[in-house]
Amino acid sequence: YGHSNQLRQARAMGDYLIVGVHTDEEIAKHKGPPVFTQEERYKMVQAIKWVDEIAPGAPYVTTLETLDKYNCDFCVHGDDITLTIDGKDTYEEVKMAGRYRECKRTQGVSTTDLVGRMLLMTKAHHSNIDEDLDYRKHTDNFGKGPKGHSPWTGVSQFLQTSQKIIQFASGKEPQPGDTIIYVAGAFDLFHIGHVDFLEKVHQLAKKPYIIIGLHFDQEVNRYKGKNYPIMNIHERTLSVLACRYVSEVVIGAPYAVTADLLDHFKVALVCHGMTEVVPDKDGSDPYEEPKRRGIFQLVDSGSNLTTDLIVQRIIKNRLEFEARNQKKEAKELAVLEAMKRLGEEKH
Repeated sequence: YGHSNQLRQARAMGDYLIVGVHTDEEIAKHKGPPVFTQEERYKMVQAIKWVDEIAPGAPYVTTLETLDKYNCDFCVHGDDITLTIDGKDTYEEVKMAGRYRECKRTQGVSTTDLVGRMLLMTKAHHSNIDEDLDYRKHTDNFGKGPKGHSPWTGVSQFLQTSQKIIQFASGKEPQPGDTIIYVAGAFDLFHIGHVDFLEKVHQLAKKPYIIIGLHFDQEVNRYKGKNYPIMNIHERTLSVLACRYVSEVVIGAPYAVTADLLDHFKVALVCHGMTEVVPDKDGSDPYEEPKRRGIFQLVDSGSNLTTDLIVQRIIKNRLEFEARNQKKEAKELAVLEAMKRLGEEKH
């Protein structure tokens, strides 16, 4: 949602927004291995409602040639400087030409911070259960802020405001002839699997009006376990609202889809993905009422990506990164030892 907020600000500066998305190769070269593949990232960015077009395989260094190729007046970036692998400002050329604008970074979140939370796969931020030591050892020095505190302490440093929700909300009410579709879930770490699912749901009606019911953090933790959700209810609200297929969000929706909820929103269809439906606290089926009304439908997104799989990718990347660093350190140490021996032999 930090990226979405940047794109929202950029779109407000002009009339048409083209987003350049780097290839996996470019990211690996300058920043390290990406979590999502380039195809996943292209689709993900295209699903953000402020994006008019994407430029796949955009070069890491933004040049005037790139801006002219896409007929752009200027480019926009956050107020944090990005450098190439050899330390050069990637926007130097466009800045010199006066074709650069800046937008504010979203306070309280970063990719590093989210990765830190994922590496801390424990119930600790929902209860007093001891932290899982296996994950703990990969989080000790990762994603800490300049003051040395872990950004994920208490789940998030992000402060939600009503203004931020208004900026992200569509502001559109259902119109006559709209099919009101209700979907409930955690929608944690809003990802391409969610996008594929919502796209399929969107295709179920001529004029769909999709309402997402987001469960509170404690509810998500009850049926997902570990330290899920990784993003708190406020962060998940913004992430979901940024998707072009979503019309409205119910913040802290009840786990059971009740008759009151269906009647209040005049719901015509209730959808669920192919993931397991965990029974409610009393053992009942949360979709009992929509099933009784004959308005429940399972939707296959065709994607097998889950929040759990993303976390596994992160941990795999992290372990490989640590192993590479240890190898590198061992090699450097061996070289130093050899040089030291040579020096001693000369003396």
